[in-house]
Amino acid sequence: MPTLTATSLLDPSVHARRWIADYCTKGRAGDVLCDASDSAAWAAMLEEIVTVGGDDLEGARERVQHHAEDIGTGFRIAGESEERPWPLSPVPLLIEGAEWAQIATGIVQRADLLEHVVADLYGEAKLVEKGLIPAALVTGSPHFLRPMVGLEPTGDHHLYFVAFDLGRGPTGEWRVLADHLRAPAGAGYALENRLAISRAFGGLQTRLNIERHAPFFAAFRDGLAAACRRTEPRIGLLTPGRYSISYAEQAHLARYLGFLFVEGADLAALEDKLYVRTIGGLKRIDALWHRIDPRLLDPLAFDAHSQIGVPGLIDVMAAGNTLVANAPGVGVPESAAFAAFLPRICARETGRDLLLPNIATWWCGQDRARATVIEDFDNLLIGPAFGVQPQGMDGLRPLPGAEITGQARARLLADMALRPQDYVGQEIVRLSTMPVVTEAGLVPRPFTLRVFAARGADGQWTVMPGGFARIGAEPDVRATVMGEGTWSADVAIHGSDPVDAVSLLPPADTVHIRRNPGTLPSRVADNFFWLGRYLERGEALLNIIRVMLGNSIDADAGGALGVETIRRLVALVVNGGAASKPASLKRADLIQFARTALESEDTHSVRAINRSARGIGKGSRDRLAADFVRLLDAPYPTRGGMLDRTGSLQRRYAALAGLSAEHMGRTAAWRFHDLGRRIERALTMARAVPAFGMTGTGVDDLSTLLDLADSQISYRQRYLTGIARVPVVDLVALDPGNPRSLAYQIERIVEHLGALPVLGDDGMAEDQQAQANALLAAVLTASAAQLSEPALKKIEQQLYALSDAIARRYFLQGAEPLRAAGMTLA
Repeated sequence: MPTLTATSLLDPSVHARRWIADYCTKGRAGDVLCDASDSAAWAAMLEEIVTVGGDDLEGARERVQHHAEDIGTGFRIAGESEERPWPLSPVPLLIEGAEWAQIATGIVQRADLLEHVVADLYGEAKLVEKGLIPAALVTGSPHFLRPMVGLEPTGDHHLYFVAFDLGRGPTGEWRVLADHLRAPAGAGYALENRLAISRAFGGLQTRLNIERHAPFFAAFRDGLAAACRRTEPRIGLLTPGRYSISYAEQAHLARYLGFLFVEGADLAALEDKLYVRTIGGLKRIDALWHRIDPRLLDPLAFDAHSQIGVPGLIDVMAAGNTLVANAPGVGVPESAAFAAFLPRICARETGRDLLLPNIATWWCGQDRARATVIEDFDNLLIGPAFGVQPQGMDGLRPLPGAEITGQARARLLADMALRPQDYVGQEIVRLSTMPVVTEAGLVPRPFTLRVFAARGADGQWTVMPGGFARIGAEPDVRATVMGEGTWSADVAIHGSDPVDAVSLLPPADTVHIRRNPGTLPSRVADNFFWLGRYLERGEALLNIIRVMLGNSIDADAGGALGVETIRRLVALVVNGGAASKPASLKRADLIQFARTALESEDTHSVRAINRSARGIGKGSRDRLAADFVRLLDAPYPTRGGMLDRTGSLQRRYAALAGLSAEHMGRTAAWRFHDLGRRIERALTMARAVPAFGMTGTGVDDLSTLLDLADSQISYRQRYLTGIARVPVVDLVALDPGNPRSLAYQIERIVEHLGALPVLGDDGMAEDQQAQANALLAAVLTASAAQLSEPALKKIEQQLYALSDAIARRYFLQGAEPLRAAGMTLA
C-alpha cells in the first residue's frame, strides 16, 4: 500500500484502491469483486463515487436513495397498505460483456424452451404422451387453465415477456433459481435503478461503456405492436390497482413505454373486441400487457369471483382481436416441481443441455424422488411444489430441512405421506457475495440476479443487458427474496467498446407532431375530478377553521367575531360532517370543535379529506408530477399549535393549487381536475353567501364572507367607504372578474365542458353542457340586491345535479349499457 500524502488523499483512485484492499483483506472467496481477474472496472466505479461524493460511502447511499425517491420508486410488502421507498445500493453489480453474452444465450435458450413447453401443454400434449412430463404435474397445477386448451394465441406466441432469477455460485457458475412467466415483475425497478444511479453518478455510463436499457424496452414495445392487426395499435398495461405490491413500478413502466395504464373496470369486451372506456366513448385495445393473476383475468372463463378482470376477455383473445401478453395459463412451468423435468425435456427436445442449469430438484409426487428427499431431508431445501401452501407448512417460503424440527417436522412428514405431490426438495444454493454499503462501510452480502427477456418486432428474444440484483440483509449466503431489510442494486454490463447513446424515443424528425395527448380513460377522468374536489373541499374547510379561530386579516375582527357569526361558521362545519355541534360557543369548546374538524379520523375532517385525496393520487401516479404526488404524500402536520398546523396545511394547499395551475398540461385530465375544483368552490360560495350575506347580517358576517372567499383585498381596493352588503355579495357571488366568485367558477365550468369531447355529431349541447349553460345564464342575469337565499339554494341544487350529469356522461357507470346512443367505436 503506498504512503498517503496530502495530495493523494484527494485522489479518487487512492480512495478506490483503499476501499477494495480493505474489503478483500479477509480473502472473501466467492465474492464478485475479490474474485475479479481484472478489478479495473470496479476501481473505476468506486472512483466515480469518490469524485461525486468524496470519501463518504454513507453519503453516496443517501444520494442514490434520494434520487430513487425523487423518481417515485416504491414497493409494498404483501399485507401492508403503505408503500415503502425502494431500497437501492449505490454500488452496482458489474458484469463483463463476454460473461453476460453467455448468460444472455442461456436466457434465450430457456425462453424458447418454455414457449415450446407451454404451446405443447395447451396443444397436442406430446410431452406428456412421451413421458417427459407427468400428467399429474400439469393437471394438478393451479396454474393450468383448461379453457385455454386448443386456443391459438394472437401473434402465435404464448410468451412475450419473461423473467428469471439467477444465482451465482461461489466458483462463478450461474444457475436458474426461479422462472417467472405469468406476470413478471421488476423490469421497471431495473429501469428506475439505472435512472437513479445515472443521476447520482453521471460519468459512470461512459466511463465503463455500460450497456443501456432503452433498446430492450423499445424492442418489447415494437414486438407487441408488430403482433397486432392495426398499424397504429393501442396498447394497455393492465394493473390490479394501487394496492398491488409493485404498483409504482407498473405506473412507471406505463409512462415510459407510452402504454395506457388501465384497470379491469376500464375495459369492456363487446362483439369479440376489447375496448377501453374513455371520455370520448369506447376505444379499441389491440394489445394488453397484464400484471395480474391470470386466473383473475376473465370471471366468465376462470374465477367467477374476480372483481379485477374483464368479462369476455378470453372470447376476444380467441377471436384473435386482442393480444394478451403473457397468455393465461403459461404459469405451469413456473412451479418449483417443474424444474425437476426441464433438463430432460431440453435434452430430448433440442438435443442440447441447458446452458443455464436449474438447481437440482426432486418432486415428491414420484416415489423415487420422494424417497430421496426423505433420506437426505436435512441437506435439502423443502418447499411447496406449486406455490401454494401445503397443509404441513406454515407459509410459502422453502425452509432448510435441518431447521424443521420437532412437531413441525412430524407434521410436514405426515402431510408429505398423504399428499406428496404438494412438496419438492431442492439443493441448498450457496450464493456469491457483492459489496454493499452499510454503516460499517463496504461489506459483503449474498445476491440474486433477476434478468428479463422480451420478444422484438421479429418475434425473437431480446435480453435486457443487466436487470437488478436483490441483496440479502444478512451474511447468510443462501438464496434470498426481496422483503424487509433487503437492498437492490443496478446491474451494469460493461465492456471495452463505446456504447451508443440510445433513447427509447425515435429521432425527432421522424415523429408525427400531435397536440392531442391521447386517450383518457373514464376512471382517470373520475379520479382527477374528485382529486380536484377533495383538495378544494379540504381548503374550504380549513379556511372556515382558520377564520373561526381568529385568523382573519381584518384587524378589527381578529378573534372577537360576534356570537351569531361564530354560530354560522359552526353550522357550516357541522353541515359538512366535519364535527358534531359543540357544547357551547365558549373558547375552549370551540377549540376542541375545531380540533375535531381538523384532525378527527371518524368525521369528514381536513385530515380525512386529505387522506381521500392522497388515495386518489396514489392511483393516478402515472399521470401526476412527482412533486404533486410528494405533496399529497407528505405527513399530516403535528407540530405547533392549531394555527401553526392550519398555516402549514394552507401553504400545502396553495402549493398544490399552484402546481395544477402552472405545471399541468391543458389536457382533458387537467380539465376534469379543474372542473372538480370549480364545482366544489362554487358549492362553497353557494353555501357561504346565504349564511353571511343576506339582509340583516352585520359587519362581522360580511367580513367573514370576504375571508371565506379570499376577497378582502379585492374589496378594499374597490370600495373605500367600508363594508356594505350588496357590494360584498356582488363581489363574491356575481362578479365574473373575481377568480373566487360563484360566477367565475360557473364560467370556467362552461368553458371546460365546451372543450371536452361529445358523443354525437349533431352540434346539439349534451345534458351536462345544457345544465351548465342554464346555470351560467341565471347567475349572470342575477342582481346582488335581489339575490335571495332560495335562489342560492336552487343554485346549490343545480350544481349537485350538474356534478351528477358530468359523472353520468364521462365516468364509469357499470350498470349502464356499454354503447350509448350515438357512440362511435374507434
